Amino acid sequence: MDILNALVAFLNFVFIPGLAYGSQLALGALGVTLIFGVLRFSSFAHGDTMAFGTVWTILFTWWFQSMGISAGPLPTALLALPFAIVVTSLMLLGTDRAVYRFFRRKRAATIIITIASVGVTFIMNGINRLILGVEERTFSDGSRFVLDAASFKEMTGLQEGLAIKTTVAVTVVTAAICVALLFWFLQKTRTGKSMRAFSDNEDLALLSGINPERVVMVTWIIVAALATIAGALYGLDKSYRPFVYFQLLLPVFAAAVVGGLGNPLGAIAGGFVIAFSEVIVTYAWKKVAGYLFPADWLPDGLLQLLSTDYKVAVSFAILLIVLLFKPSGLFGKA
Repeated sequence: MDILNALVAFLNFVFIPGLAYGSQLALGALGVTLIFGVLRFSSFAHGDTMAFGTVWTILFTWWFQSMGISAGPLPTALLALPFAIVVTSLMLLGTDRAVYRFFRRKRAATIIITIASVGVTFIMNGINRLILGVEERTFSDGSRFVLDAASFKEMTGLQEGLAIKTTVAVTVVTAAICVALLFWFLQKTRTGKSMRAFSDNEDLALLSGINPERVVMVTWIIVAALATIAGALYGLDKSYRPFVYFQLLLPVFAAAVVGGLGNPLGAIAGGFVIAFSEVIVTYAWKKVAGYLFPADWLPDGLLQLLSTDYKVAVSFAILLIVLLFKPSGLFGKA
């Protein structure tokens, strides 16, 4: 029984949170890797793009709630997502026309466009704070749990209860659907194949009659969708604060680099590597150990390698290790 209780505690506090967080990072990293693979620069504005999409998801959610529209047991934010994606797409397309297209036509060095994206970051962060302020915002509604701890204890007779939040279930299912649709789009559609060809060899793609502006436009729309969904899912699972999304940029980039920049499959794998590394290193393992070992064997501490305040340090350490020993990432080309 103690082993089962330990397993439930592990699922409750490590596996399920890591799965949800990894899904959110994977969607964010997919946006970063698409920008790098197709547009050939690293966008440091991606964290604030996720925040921008979340801001509009919250605004549309509040609007729907004020009119009495809901999604029943599911969060109303799911109904707001398509509208927020449209607004975010328009913002990214406008940013590309105002900023990035000039450098792209001049064939400017990648570092110049990347630095320009830093400027876009601060502008977007200011816009987000202007629209919704700097306070913490929660916008999750509907049923709180798919499975609550009390019901699980009653069903199993175990001491430890397993709780699965609705937002976690929605995150994992939505992420799986988005990944499946993205891979279908890239592999099976004419536009997706054009994007892959443009990514592999821009000059050869142009000679083949591929319209570069169309490829760029579709890429930004997909990036807007991924960023909005990733940001909204993160906000539903935790809460919305603009500066948190700026800090989220490092784990997202670390996930993209660990998997191999420009490789969608790698971005997904990198997201889960970073997420589970952060959760495992910062979780206090004393509760799990308490079920497996006698009480007099356990130390006085929490058996926590790092405080949760240092989660970002885990991402940074993994990023440095990968850059030192396998700069192309787990799935990247040599």
